[in-house]
Amino acid sequence: MALLDLLGRRWAMGVVWVLSEIGPTTFRGLLEACETISPAVLNQRLKELRAAGLVTREEGGYAVTPIGRSIYEQLVPLTDLATEWAARLPDRDC
Repeated sequence: MALLDLLGRRWAMGVVWVLSEIGPTTFRGLLEACETISPAVLNQRLKELRAAGLVTREEGGYAVTPIGRSIYEQLVPLTDLATEWAARLPDRDC
């Protein structure tokens, strides 16, 4: 449950996802790739993800660890399921 709690925090899964997709990058590169994340939230998430062993700091910037990569690979199939689910939702005018 601790992993799901961590990944459920705002932008935590997004940071792991972006780093897995684009590879190692700097703090500024992450800010640009994540678009709407604030520097304060990104800094906090990086601290939490590093403490949990999902992200590391290396020469090229921040990168996912092998376990972070494994989590990403497990989440990728959910995108297909999410797309299918969204397509089946009735149109709603809210």
